[in-house]
Amino acid sequence: MSARSLHVSARRVLEDWPVGDARDDALRHTMLAFLAACPDGCLRSNEAGHITASSLVLDSSGQQVLLTLHPRVGRWIQLGGHCEPSDSTVVDAALREAREESGIDDLTIDPVLLSADTHPITCSLGKPTRHLDLRFLVRAPAGATAVRSEESTDLRWWPIDELPKSAEVDTITHLVGLAAAR
Repeated sequence: MSARSLHVSARRVLEDWPVGDARDDALRHTMLAFLAACPDGCLRSNEAGHITASSLVLDSSGQQVLLTLHPRVGRWIQLGGHCEPSDSTVVDAALREAREESGIDDLTIDPVLLSADTHPITCSLGKPTRHLDLRFLVRAPAGATAVRSEESTDLRWWPIDELPKSAEVDTITHLVGLAAAR
């Protein structure tokens, strides 16, 4: 459990990512180049940017998605956040974040990368940085009840075809489409 094991796992999931188009392939190569240049690139202390781990959490039917109203972003987004030195892999980080933010302990994660994204943000460092986000598919068991954590303004299950206006609708719809193809 270290910056090294996170780094190795981030490289591995990016190398094994079944990209769907040239844009995703270019993003994969950009992230791999970033990791080659930044041995601590999975830790938030890397001010230039850092790998983050997110989860598209679907209910057991695949018809509802769990979204958090993020206090800093001000929009409904998928669950996720920073890798921690205690995480062995980026998959572990994504699952930990999903469990912490949802209050659901028995989630299951697909270890194959679903999607990736990069975006500028002022995160917990308090300085502008860049998140290089690795996104995974997570499934909740039947009847799972989500419990909002202190990291969220609100937390709700949303029907996939009735996402709130303040959601990242295009992103979530794209991720759900990728998940349905699995």
